[in-house]
Order: sequence, then C-alpha cells, then structure tokens
Amino acid sequence: MTKNDLRIVFLGTPDFAVESLRRIVDGGYNVVGVVTMPDKPAGRGHKLYQSPVKEFALAQGLHLMQPVRLKDPEFIEELRSLEADLFIVIAFRMLPEVVWTMPRLGTFNLHASLLPRYRGAAPINWAVINGDTETGVTTFFLKHEIDTGDIIAQERIEILPTDDVGHVHDKLMMLGADLTIKTIDDIIAGTLSPIPQDRLTGGTEPTPAPKIFKETCRIDWGATAVTIHNLVRGLSPYPAAWSTLYDGETELGAVKIFETKVTDTTDQALRPGQILISGTTLSVGTGDGKALEILSLQAPGKRRMPVADFLRGSRLSAPCFR
Repeated sequence: MTKNDLRIVFLGTPDFAVESLRRIVDGGYNVVGVVTMPDKPAGRGHKLYQSPVKEFALAQGLHLMQPVRLKDPEFIEELRSLEADLFIVIAFRMLPEVVWTMPRLGTFNLHASLLPRYRGAAPINWAVINGDTETGVTTFFLKHEIDTGDIIAQERIEILPTDDVGHVHDKLMMLGADLTIKTIDDIIAGTLSPIPQDRLTGGTEPTPAPKIFKETCRIDWGATAVTIHNLVRGLSPYPAAWSTLYDGETELGAVKIFETKVTDTTDQALRPGQILISGTTLSVGTGDGKALEILSLQAPGKRRMPVADFLRGSRLSAPCFR
C-alpha cells in the first residue's frame, strides 16, 4: 500500500488538529473527507464561527462534513460512501461505535498526554497544573472506553519552569503532527505493535484530566504558593485563573491572573489573599507563608496588562483577594 492508496477521513475541530491535517495534506496523503463541528454563534453579534479545521479544509478543497448528530443515518451513509481505510481523530467529539469501527484499518486518535496519564478533556492543562516536568503525545486505537485503547506510539517533551499551558500546547501541536505522520507511515508499512494500556498502569489508577470549569480556575489563596503558581501557569492564557478583588469590604470584581512568581519573603507577613503593593510590584499572601508576586493580570472591563500598568491606574487602600 502507498500513501495514495490509503483513503483517510480526518476528524477534528481546533487549531491543535489543523497542524496534523496540514502535514497530512502537504505530505500527499489521500484525504477523502474531513469531519468537524457545525458552525456555532460566537461573540456579541452572534456571527457564525467556523472551526479552524473547517477553514483549512475549505481552503484545500477537501470534502467537508459537519454533522449535528454523529449517529444521523444520512451522515453515516455519506461517511460509508467515502470507503475510507483509516479514520484519524484529533481533538474531536466522542465517536459512536458505528463510526469508529467503520474503516478496515481502524480509527486512531492523537492525545496530548503520555497515556495512560491524563485521560480526559484537558490533558495539557492538568499536566502543568500538577507541576509535571514532562509530558508528550500518544497515538492509540479507539475502543469503547474513552482514551483507553491500545497505544501505537508516544513522543515526550520537557515542561520548562517558564512554560504556561499556551507554550506547552504549541509544542505538543507540532510534536503531535510529527507523530501522526509517523503513525500513518507505520500503518502503511504494516509495522505496528500496539500495546494495551493495562500493561503501562502498573496496577495504579490512571491520572484523570477532566474538563476545566470556571470554579476549577478560581484561586484558593490558602494553598501553597507553588500550587497557586502552577494553577496560573496551567490556565494561562486561556481560560485563565481568577480571584475576586476587594478593597476593604468593597468588591471590585473578578481579576484574571496570567503570570506569577513565587517569592520566599516580603517585608511583612501576609495572610492568604492579603495584597502588598510596593512601588510597581504586587504580592499576595498564600497558605504556606510565601508570597506570590503577580506579573500580569486583567481587571474587570480591561485588557490584559503588566501589573505595573494596573497599579498606575488604581487607588487601592486595603486590597485583598478572596
């Protein structure tokens, strides 16, 4: 079999998926169809938003499908008519069995973690939030339970102390595209030796990576400074960690925090959430007695800015976060 003989259907939605699809197309592989999410209203004007995968597929003249329901008989019939040999899934919805069992060579997924660690919707965020120093990407064949299929291949990268989730996302996006192409080539060559994930768990429960909600992003100032710092890194630049700012008993609204630095001491002991302003710096007390210096933030109704710019426009007398 050659890359021209292998008929591929690609399923994905965000930018993370586009890089792999671009490599597949640029590599001359035979993409017979692309499946992505339906357009959805976004922004104040509720203008219909097209997914990055859709935009790329249209620009390349690829056959595009946007089913509302993945079990819809018309969609299933259209998918079957493409006579694909292989489905590739990257950052898409959970597929029904009737879809992922359709191609003769199976369906593989690219997941942004070193499975079985971080099964779930937000693996990149949780790796940074938990303070991991290493992560990676995994390709695996789909099966009934989400993110549990046999592993095809993995690649690893270091998470640097200065990395936030945006940096790690971009590095994994490129690494994932490399691994996607390698996996396709190994399928064509017939050299795969998939490994059941049960062999890699060592009898321990795999680390979950659940969806991030608003309350996930709320800072608990009673936690240690490092724990809060990693939460900020793991949510920056999006959706961003946040806390409610008060001046005395006056609530000023939710502030998004994007960059922080752990400092061992301040000129005075700070209670968890208590703010110390010194010149152009802003430090916050934490649960272990260390202070967390905030480097950039976004106040209500404002843009993201360095903390020095925020302080120039503020008149705080007894500030704290709660």
